[in-house]
Amino acid sequence: MKQTFYSNGKLLITGEYVVLDGAKAFALPTKYGQNLIIEEADNIIIQWTSYDSDQSIWFEDTIPFDSIIRKERHDDVKSVKNTLIEILHEAYLMNSDFITQSKGYKITTELTFPKSWGLGTSSTLINNIAQWLQIDAFELLKRSFGGSGYDIACAQNNSGILYQIVAEKPVVEIVNFNPDFTDKIFFVYLNKKQNSRNAIASYYSNQVDIRKTIPVINGLTKTVVEAEQPKTFALALTQHEIALSNILELPTVKETLFHDFDGVIKSLGAWGGDFILSISKENPTAYFKERGFEIVIPYHEMIL
Repeated sequence: MKQTFYSNGKLLITGEYVVLDGAKAFALPTKYGQNLIIEEADNIIIQWTSYDSDQSIWFEDTIPFDSIIRKERHDDVKSVKNTLIEILHEAYLMNSDFITQSKGYKITTELTFPKSWGLGTSSTLINNIAQWLQIDAFELLKRSFGGSGYDIACAQNNSGILYQIVAEKPVVEIVNFNPDFTDKIFFVYLNKKQNSRNAIASYYSNQVDIRKTIPVINGLTKTVVEAEQPKTFALALTQHEIALSNILELPTVKETLFHDFDGVIKSLGAWGGDFILSISKENPTAYFKERGFEIVIPYHEMIL
């Protein structure tokens, strides 16, 4: 019997980093995501194959059940295998049936976006595994990768969300974000994937007292979600960039790369990599491509 599970990718529009400290974040699920295909096999192993969006295999290996039970670690060359074993070990602790009541599996993952884009390769995998094993995806994330969990919420929902951690629990509110100016919004890939684990560690190492900043971010998030005019939306994004720049003690991406851009640019997720959001009166595709950024995606091609 074959089982197939799917989860949405994500983009964090507001609340990056500070969502970890209780700020309210706004995130959007993408039209891109990942499939997980489970087939029964034998030999008490998992035959695992992961495909990138161009159908190339980016990871392939066998994982014995015993390695999952014992949380076996390999050298750094096998870092992907280590990560999989870690996730599956935590899943095993939450529901052991998939090991104790099976003879083996052939498992395939299929990304519908290039792996380098950073739209949620790990979060979509964790949510798919949680669907398969009927366990709590937020808890599985917490036990394995860590992070705020907004990406899990995007994986599970087909519309925009407000996401907040309250008393260490995720609170998800569905929002209908569909302003008239979405044709002015584009997403640009910065040609490098950001390591979210490293970015979070850096945030905590540089952290100052942000208690005064969280209400500011919450207010800006509310303005972004409710904006009916592009100027209101753009101003709130600009103010958000300034606030985060001060917290992180880093220049904004516009200051660093696009100082002459006629419009507003907002970092998304982990600063310095993955995608940025741009909003401007004119189509910015030519501007970005002239500067070597070839992947420029209109809002309606990216967002679910």
